[in-house]
Amino acid sequence: MGVIEWLAERKIREALERGELDHLPGAGRPLRLEDDDPFMPAELRMSYRVLKNAGFVPPEVALRREIHSIEQLLALTEERDEQARLSKRLEMLKLRLGCSRPGAPSTLDDPAYREKLGKRLDRSR
Repeated sequence: MGVIEWLAERKIREALERGELDHLPGAGRPLRLEDDDPFMPAELRMSYRVLKNAGFVPPEVALRREIHSIEQLLALTEERDEQARLSKRLEMLKLRLGCSRPGAPSTLDDPAYREKLGKRLDRSR
């Protein structure tokens, strides 16, 4: 516990002992904590809350979870073919996560990537 937390706890304890917090509005009732993300755009909050209550998570969260689990699998895998497969999947997921952020530069803006993609598409025809 840091100094600030310690001081705050001490001040609260002293106020409790003096009875200064006995007659506050809402005393004895549970706190109503809002689970809204203040950094989420207002127009998305309600839809995300509905999805969250239904057990779904935002796509970015699902991507981060999958990235984390693949990183763990990669650390435990000893077979080279499986490591290569997992590494490719991890790279693709990280790329997708990077592109999902607003204002993130698109990989298509990179001339080297565009050229590589064009060559690969030409080969597949």
